[in-house]
Amino acid sequence: MLHKTRGIVLKTTLYSESSVIVQMFTEKFGIQSYMINGVKKPKAKIRMNMLQPLHLVDMVVYHKTNTTIQRVSELRPFPIFRSIPYDIVKSTIVLFLNEVLYKSIRQQTTDEHLFDFIYSAICWFDETEEINVNFHLAFLLKLSRFLGFAPSMQTKSDQSYFDLQEGEFKSSIPVHPYFLDKHDASIFISLFSLPFEKINEINIENQTRRLILDKILVYYTLHTASFGDIRSHQVLEDVLS
Repeated sequence: MLHKTRGIVLKTTLYSESSVIVQMFTEKFGIQSYMINGVKKPKAKIRMNMLQPLHLVDMVVYHKTNTTIQRVSELRPFPIFRSIPYDIVKSTIVLFLNEVLYKSIRQQTTDEHLFDFIYSAICWFDETEEINVNFHLAFLLKLSRFLGFAPSMQTKSDQSYFDLQEGEFKSSIPVHPYFLDKHDASIFISLFSLPFEKINEINIENQTRRLILDKILVYYTLHTASFGDIRSHQVLEDVLS
């Protein structure tokens, strides 16, 4: 049976000389793998450049329950990116976020709220003219709400330390090394709570930005099973430095 759905490309794997298997986060079916044939042929209707990480697409797909690999009838980029593929900073940020998403999203069923958040955030990032070097930090912190481990906003005047393991503020230094002091915790929470339109107003030095990113990745490691290392992390830091 044919279904229309929006999709977000997560990973494309070569299957044969002209075929690929694409892992998509779809609006209707959650995470699905699709076989797409003939992508390298000169007159291919679905081409490899449509299947780059975090590209947004409209699809018509065949869907069968209890089938590991589904098939695509139609696919088109929508919206067509205006800036991400052509800007080294934006494209590097997107590659980094794609790797984190691939390792943290587990939804095999519909999750429209999560889908809408990712889809809308990537659209905004592509459309905004100003390069927002805080976007990836805010994106990952806001994403944690949909993954079930959002930081607690409740705090008392004597609680100056944010415990990454517990996801909440503490009045004393935790016995483990996974925490933020008052200054860095303030930035952490601001990135989580402010809308994307305002996050560039947060003045973060490069060294602090790297530290906050490291702590966010620790936060994900502590709260996401089998998260592992992020290989694109260093590339991102090199581009933003």
